[in-house]
Amino acid sequence: MKILFFTGKGGVGKSTMAASTAWQLSQKKRVLIVSLDPAHNLGDIFGVTIKDEKTPFTEGLSLKEVDLRKLSKEYLKREINVLTDTYRYLQTLNLDNYFSVLKYSPGIEEYALLTSIEKTIREENDFDFILFDTPPTGLTLRFLALPSITITWIDRLIQIRRTILEKRHTIHRLRGPLDDKETILDYKEEDDDVLKRLQRLNDNYQSLNAVLQGENSSVILVYNPDILSLRESGRLIEGLHDLNLPLRLLINNKVTQENEGMSNYVDQRMGQMARGIAIKRVSLSKVLLDGKENKLYDVEEDVASVFL
Repeated sequence: MKILFFTGKGGVGKSTMAASTAWQLSQKKRVLIVSLDPAHNLGDIFGVTIKDEKTPFTEGLSLKEVDLRKLSKEYLKREINVLTDTYRYLQTLNLDNYFSVLKYSPGIEEYALLTSIEKTIREENDFDFILFDTPPTGLTLRFLALPSITITWIDRLIQIRRTILEKRHTIHRLRGPLDDKETILDYKEEDDDVLKRLQRLNDNYQSLNAVLQGENSSVILVYNPDILSLRESGRLIEGLHDLNLPLRLLINNKVTQENEGMSNYVDQRMGQMARGIAIKRVSLSKVLLDGKENKLYDVEEDVASVFL
C-alpha cells in the first residue's frame, strides 16, 4: 500500500489536486482519499455528501472527511479515561478540575489527527493507495512532527519511570513488604501498567514514523505561481527535510498564459530548494467527471503516473 500526503499553503488547490490524483489512480487501483482539512470541500468536488465514515464513490474509489472536532473530543475522552484509571489513587485531588481544561491544551488537534492517520493506515489495508488531503502548512508540519517528538519524550518518561520504580523498590526492601491495598507503584517493570503503556506507545509511534519516512510514503507539495505561495512552500520543504519525510513531487497549480512568467520564476526557485524533485504544471481549466461539471482541474501531465 502506498500513502500520499497532499500539502501546501491554504487555497493553493490541495484538495483539487488530491481529488484529481485519486480519480486517476482509481482507474487502475483501489483508492481511498481522506480529507484532514477542517475546511472540507472533498464532497463538493465530487458532488456528494460525505460523513465521518468511508463513502464509496465508484468501484475503485472511496471518500472520507474527518470531523476534527469530533475526533479531538474522542481522543481527549480516551486519554482522560486512561489517566483516571492509571491514577485512581489520586482521586482525592479532584482531577476533574484539571481534566476540564485539557481540551484547550496545545497539541490536542494534532494528536487527534495523527491518531486518525495511524488508524486509517492500520485498518484500511485493502486499498492500494491512501491519499490524505492535509490542512494548511502550520498544522500539517506540527502533526507530521509529532511521532519524532513523542518518541523523544516517551524515551525520557520511560527513564524517569524506571528511576521511580528503582527508588520505590529500594524503599520496599528497607521497610519490608507493604500491604497490597496500600501499594501505589509496582516494583517490577513487567508488572507496572504505566511503564507498559509507555512502551506500547513507543512501539506504535516508532512503527508509524517508519511508515511515514518509508519508501511507500510520499509528500506532494502543491503551490501557486505567486511569491506568498513560494515562501510558504520553502518553509514546508525545510520542515519536511528536518523531519526526514519523503517529498516526491511538486505541483505548480493554477498556471495560465497570463502568469507564465511568474510560473517559470517560481518553478526555478522551487527546483533550487528541492533539487531532484519532479515538477508538474496544472492549468486552470475545468473538466467533466461522469458528465457532471465539478472543480477537478485538467492535469495535462498524468500526476498519478508518478506513483504507479
